[in-house]
Amino acid sequence: MKLIPEVVPAVTEQDYARAIEGVQVVPLQRFVDHGGSMTELTRLAEDGTFQKGLDAFKVRQVNFSTLDPGIVKAFHVHMTQRDVWFVPPEDRVLLVLVDVRDGSKTAKRALKIVLGGGRSVLVAIPPGVAHGCKNIGDGTAHLLYMTDVHFSPEKGKTDEHRLPWDMAGAEIWEPAKD
Repeated sequence: MKLIPEVVPAVTEQDYARAIEGVQVVPLQRFVDHGGSMTELTRLAEDGTFQKGLDAFKVRQVNFSTLDPGIVKAFHVHMTQRDVWFVPPEDRVLLVLVDVRDGSKTAKRALKIVLGGGRSVLVAIPPGVAHGCKNIGDGTAHLLYMTDVHFSPEKGKTDEHRLPWDMAGAEIWEPAKD
């Protein structure tokens, strides 16, 4: 089959295999009944490590954050900390990841994932992968995240390193239109 010549220059292929080395997306089972729903995020072993779903992740801290509609919180990167994020299925948050690790097979690659939006998933973000998010829903969005390092606000001891919000281009924060 041939396409009309006017559209040929605009045709692209979507990259369905786009991934960043070390980032894990773990689908979760959501149990729904007439009274609501329940999602099991994980089961922890006695030492605090995940028993299933994530490779050797040991929970050291659990945090809860909210985002007002349209707000962008970005970018930051950790040198040693690994994060695991969860957004409730009723919310919609655009998670943007950029591999900024020197020598990584996926260095400079960006990945956009919609969290929530009717799905229950965990996303594990390794050290060296810059990340941020935007609330693309209509109401306040909720984010539960776990870390394997305790947070310290102390200068010289913090593992919270900021990068410009538009380091991957301002357009990265817009949801795909197709």
